[in-house]
Amino acid sequence: MTERVKVFLDASVLIAASDLDHEGYRRSRPLLAAATPQTCACSTLSLAELYANLSVVKGSRQQRPETALRLVEQIASRMMVVPLTPEEYLAAIRDAASSRIAGGTIYDALLLACARKVNAERIYTWNERHFKLIAPDLAERIVTPRGS
Repeated sequence: MTERVKVFLDASVLIAASDLDHEGYRRSRPLLAAATPQTCACSTLSLAELYANLSVVKGSRQQRPETALRLVEQIASRMMVVPLTPEEYLAAIRDAASSRIAGGTIYDALLLACARKVNAERIYTWNERHFKLIAPDLAERIVTPRGS
C-alpha cells in the first residue's frame, strides 16, 4: 500500500467520536464526520477495538452487538481500512522488541505501523504521549483532536 492519506484515526478517536457521553466527543466527531476513503484511514485492529468498546455496558447504556456492528460498518465505509500482512505484523513486533516496548503497548505500535503504511500526514489519538514514545520519528505528525 503506497497510498498517502491526510489523516489516520486511532481507535481512541473512533471510540470518542462514536459516544455522545465521551469527554472527547466534541473534539473527535468532526474528524470522523469529515472522513472519506481518499483522505482518512484507520487500522483493522481499531475496528475490533471499536466494536469491543461499543458492545459493552457503559453506565446505564449498552449497545446491542448488532447495533455496534452497524456502527463499525458505517465507520469502516467512511475511510480506508489498513491491514498489516503477516510480514508487516512480525516486522512491527521485531521493531517493538528492539525498542524494548512490552505488554499492551504493542497494540499502539501496530496502529502506528498502519499509519506509516499509508504515510499519514496527521495521526490523531487520545494517547499522544504513548504514541510519541513509541514513534519519536513521527512525533510532529501525532496530535490530539482539537475540534472545529
